[in-house]
Amino acid sequence: MLAILKKEFNSFFSSPIAYLVIGVFLLVNGLFLWVFNDNLNILNAGFADLNSFFYLAPWLLLFLIPAITMKSFADEFSNGTIEILKTRPLTDWQIVLGKFFASLLLVSIALIPTITYVYTIHNLGKPIGNIDMGSTLGSYIGIFFLAATYTSIGLFTSTLSKNQIVAFIISLFITFILFFGFESISSSLGKSGYTLQQFGINEHYKSISRGVIDTRDIIYFICVTFFFLFITKQQLKNE
Repeated sequence: MLAILKKEFNSFFSSPIAYLVIGVFLLVNGLFLWVFNDNLNILNAGFADLNSFFYLAPWLLLFLIPAITMKSFADEFSNGTIEILKTRPLTDWQIVLGKFFASLLLVSIALIPTITYVYTIHNLGKPIGNIDMGSTLGSYIGIFFLAATYTSIGLFTSTLSKNQIVAFIISLFITFILFFGFESISSSLGKSGYTLQQFGINEHYKSISRGVIDTRDIIYFICVTFFFLFITKQQLKNE
């Protein structure tokens, strides 16, 4: 698994993918949070928190993670290298997990520079340090689990087509439905839609972002991530 992880991770930085993903993520965040004079601008909020960042980040990752994962298996299928990969002394799980953790590691690297936002807000608060660190830490944990779920979905869709653009579009569609679709539909159903809302990613992400780590939310993310990794492994096995 480590050999696949290293190979995939190095391939990101041997092409423009890693630099584009990290650059676009940080640039768009920086513009909306610190430059553009809109509701997301942290300086206009009047509160020492990063709610704007944690609202914006899932939407940016919804586009960026499918862009990272779309070539994971689609590229292997189109180039015919999947057969070579499967002849190596590796199990299907090792291949899937190696690609999964390589993509997740790249996303984590993109998130690391945003810690400077925490430092900035910490110093801008009156008094200095007037920031809810519990909520901030919970939101980062939520972002990580959300990214893991997005990544597992992206890996699965990359096994469905040799065309990377098709894999990207399918991944974008599934992640959008899971993140926003259930919540949107449930809101139109009133109280009867509460159960349906629990199937959506955003409901559990918002719950963790409050700073209270509920095991139900953690279990939800782990189960959804494992489900998509499992069907990715099954799809790979059938190829």
